[in-house]
Amino acid sequence: MKNAVSGSFIGLAAILLGTTAVPVSAQAPVGDARVGAQRAAMCAGCHGISGLRNAYPEVFHFPKIGNQYPEYIVSALQAYRSGERSHPTMRAIASSLTDQAMADLAAFYGQGGLRATTASGK
Repeated sequence: MKNAVSGSFIGLAAILLGTTAVPVSAQAPVGDARVGAQRAAMCAGCHGISGLRNAYPEVFHFPKIGNQYPEYIVSALQAYRSGERSHPTMRAIASSLTDQAMADLAAFYGQGGLRATTASGK
């Protein structure tokens, strides 16, 4: 009974202070840009070419992801994986990535990522 009361008190204190107790193992993984560089080959075909457009599922330009905020890249990949974002190709790719792989890619692209070429190959 004492442990239940103690645990309830800690939980209430965390709520009142605006914090939550998060186990260390639940923290987001730290990305490794060197590992991300090795994983980035699957991204380069679309995101590494400036001005590239696609017609499926609708006409759009591929966004540049080099120098993007790592937190944004992870958030976007997680949204594709969960289905919150609906692009079919990105959903399939994101579904194959672990949280660590997402963090590694985000670290790589956050440091500049691939040097973009143009759609004409220059």
